[in-house]
Amino acid sequence: MREKQHLLPEVTVGHAGNGCGPEQTFPAPKQPDISHIDMSVDLAGVSLKNPVVVASGTFGFGREYSQFFDLSALGAICCKGLTLHSREGNPSPRIAETPMGILNSVGLQNPGVDAFIADELPFLRQHDVKIIANISGNTPEEYGIMCEKLSASGVDMIEVNISCPNVKAGGLAYGTRPDLAAEVTREAKKHASVPVMVKLSPNVTDITEIARAVADGGADALSLINTLRGMRIDVNTRRPILKMNTGGLSGPAVLPVAVRMVWEVASAVKLPILGMGGVSAGEDAAQLMLAGASAVAVGTALFADPYVPLKVRDRLAQLAAEQGLCAVSQLTGGVRPW
Repeated sequence: MREKQHLLPEVTVGHAGNGCGPEQTFPAPKQPDISHIDMSVDLAGVSLKNPVVVASGTFGFGREYSQFFDLSALGAICCKGLTLHSREGNPSPRIAETPMGILNSVGLQNPGVDAFIADELPFLRQHDVKIIANISGNTPEEYGIMCEKLSASGVDMIEVNISCPNVKAGGLAYGTRPDLAAEVTREAKKHASVPVMVKLSPNVTDITEIARAVADGGADALSLINTLRGMRIDVNTRRPILKMNTGGLSGPAVLPVAVRMVWEVASAVKLPILGMGGVSAGEDAAQLMLAGASAVAVGTALFADPYVPLKVRDRLAQLAAEQGLCAVSQLTGGVRPW
């Protein structure tokens, strides 16, 4: 981990062939005052103390990371994906590194929604942070049952993962067809009493088509992007490195795709967006917000540095101060296309 750099109050330059006169003094750049920056944002009526969320599947249920920092420092925690019943996940190997990220095929290993409500939610509720439950289902009915249970449990928002196979449609993922995506959204909204945020897959021809269908289905917010489908092969054994052959790519490599898709979706629908995909620095988060996101999620970067969410939060405040803003929310939608 890099040590914090301390800036000297000033630097004096003399005759060094640099065109400067003798004894010219250059003051060190001032560190902007961020105490006046309003860090709060609104995500579908849910007020977050800052725009930094930790992404589902990268933070577990917060217990491990609570050893590093107070979870109350976050805007929200998006919990590990839940299914109606417990799942063991896919066989290993199910994680593979790539030059700019990782491939994963964990397979939604989780204790099930009832165990989450009984065992994990009480721990999370000890912290002053918004809780977003992420759910996956094989049928629209499963989504409805989970939305009902989680709404009654007191979570603040439900994130609906539509990158799951629909057993009634031959295994086709809900997020790849507008009608299926809208069907799940309607079912979730019918049974949820908290805001419903639908997580969009980037593995489609036109993500705005899915976004419009989900918006028409009644979604309160959108999150994007989920992972991009990828593959790695061991050239010596000639076998895929992942036991399931393919997996979802995340990490810095996907950031430009995420920025582009957030921009496209923000231009197509008028729903708040939780932007994610490749965020590892404040500038990455700022790009997603400028593209149209109201808040941002940090995911894969957590595996390299557990303090990344806090660093992203502080750098966002610094960027807002440097640009003369009074609130970080003023970054949202600020891009100026050519």
